[in-house]
Amino acid sequence: MEYPLVSTQWLEEHLTDLNLVLLDASMEIVIGKEPLIYDEPICIARSRRFDVENKFCDKTSTQIHALPTFEQFIQGIAQLGIEPDSSIVIYDNQGIYSSPRAWWIFKVMGFHRVYVLDGGLPQWIEEDRITSSRYQAEGVDYGPTDINSLLAVLEYHPDRVMDAQAVLTRIDDADTAILDARGAPRFLGQMSEPRPGVRSGHIPRSVNLPFAQVLDGHKIKTTSELQTLYGELVGDKATRIFSCGSGITACILILASVAAGHKNPILYDGSWADWGSRTDLPIEC
Repeated sequence: MEYPLVSTQWLEEHLTDLNLVLLDASMEIVIGKEPLIYDEPICIARSRRFDVENKFCDKTSTQIHALPTFEQFIQGIAQLGIEPDSSIVIYDNQGIYSSPRAWWIFKVMGFHRVYVLDGGLPQWIEEDRITSSRYQAEGVDYGPTDINSLLAVLEYHPDRVMDAQAVLTRIDDADTAILDARGAPRFLGQMSEPRPGVRSGHIPRSVNLPFAQVLDGHKIKTTSELQTLYGELVGDKATRIFSCGSGITACILILASVAAGHKNPILYDGSWADWGSRTDLPIEC
């Protein structure tokens, strides 16, 4: 995979490109960090809303934030006017929080030209770049994209996501690292989980990498810093499986891992909300 982020400067220079689609993947509920609160609606000019929590989430699943089905994804991006040759840039209003989740959804579904805006909306505002109070989608008919044209080029990649049973089979694999993006107190079982009925602790033999540790302010750390961080934590293990509370912030670690040069990250989509709620699965504290 190529480097997965673009800078605010790059985006400003390409904001009016005909094939560029800018998506805001901000979430209403922010867990694991002190949320940034905005006094009034604000977004980057020309952006469209990418609803990770509802429209691009499989609501029929028992998981809290389940990946959308392939059909659901295709229908959703077609309604957003996304074409097979579109270049996608995704941001969120926390800096780097939920935008990596949206980016990974595109990657799982086989979309290649998709990137995260480094620093997101806070960085954009800090640099006094152009904003808007409304999304481009409001009052605009994209005439939605021909779904068959998307089906012709996109393909679901099941190897980029795992369920609990698949993760269980990898626990004792010497060439596999399981990384957990939650904060240390939750990982160590020193505090209760925010979701009722979910046990405290972590997946056996997993290692803790709180997502804030791959960030430098609103932005991702440099490639060399990330290579050092991952190298010290998991060495050269070929397989990296990423987990968190419900599959959102694990994608921040995936983004950072790809930025560091790792080619084949895997998301445990159910994450701890799934694992911790199942009494048939082992835990450590």
